[in-house]
Amino acid sequence: MTGKKNRPLRLGMHTYTLHFFGFGESWGFGKDYYFDQVMSLDELMEKAAQWELDGLQITKVDLLAAGAAEPFSEENLRKVAAKAKELGLFLEFNSSFQAGSDSRVNCTVREALQIGHWLDAELVKFSLDIKRPKNLYGSCMHPEIMGQMAQRYEEFRDAIPLIEEYGMQIAIENHTDTFADEILWMVEKLNHPLIGTCVDTMNPLQVMENPYEAMEKMLPKAYCCHFSDDKIVVDPLGVHDVGAAHGQGSMDCPKMISQIREKSSMDKIIFENEIAFESLDEPIENARARELQACEESVQYLRNVLKLGVRNRG
Repeated sequence: MTGKKNRPLRLGMHTYTLHFFGFGESWGFGKDYYFDQVMSLDELMEKAAQWELDGLQITKVDLLAAGAAEPFSEENLRKVAAKAKELGLFLEFNSSFQAGSDSRVNCTVREALQIGHWLDAELVKFSLDIKRPKNLYGSCMHPEIMGQMAQRYEEFRDAIPLIEEYGMQIAIENHTDTFADEILWMVEKLNHPLIGTCVDTMNPLQVMENPYEAMEKMLPKAYCCHFSDDKIVVDPLGVHDVGAAHGQGSMDCPKMISQIREKSSMDKIIFENEIAFESLDEPIENARARELQACEESVQYLRNVLKLGVRNRG
């Protein structure tokens, strides 16, 4: 399907779009810090269907909101899978090795594959959680990095028999700690048809890469895309990339969708918003209201302007 500019793309949401509601994972604190869950996973899936989304990418944190005594048991995971199927939603599972702000999302490769299998997930996405040297600029493929990458490579390599048993697609993300070339090194060394990249459209900024160039490199091997549209802000506190609803940030969203259609064979994207506090003393109720509004505005823009999603298209 590569090169078909107008092919349909299913539209999913990474649940940390509603992280103030306790979903996805927390970020930015540098230590475990997260918000109370104020909505159940069933309620979120029902909202996703109401918003005419096609699927969700969920984490272990979301499964804690499923209301089960043993949230990661086969019984509960198959119950979640059945609910998603009832609502016409696909599921993906999002996993980390050593998340900086929310250790609840951490899994080994085998644990993530088992959860994904019982969820009947289409894909398992991994962040590598690499610790970079202080001098970030020019550190791509740095020896300190490659030692860590080699350890991750061995974990994925050793899990290939289980990946094959489950027929599970694996997507490795250019998280805020990795360059596109490092992710491609990993995927090319593993050299397996079920293992590809997860292209995040804003994470390249965190390692001083051009987002469009990073996408060009990673899209040919992509099985997953985290699609966000942050706003670049310069103020007396410095330079920030601040989460925004799609179409309201600093990125050329139509251009990025064109890149995805032309350079990859993916049939879906996963959108995410990275809504932050307006100030450190902003009431959480206000932050939740802004986050939910941005989510709904993103869905409207992505479906009605960019024409993403296949649900109820007639």
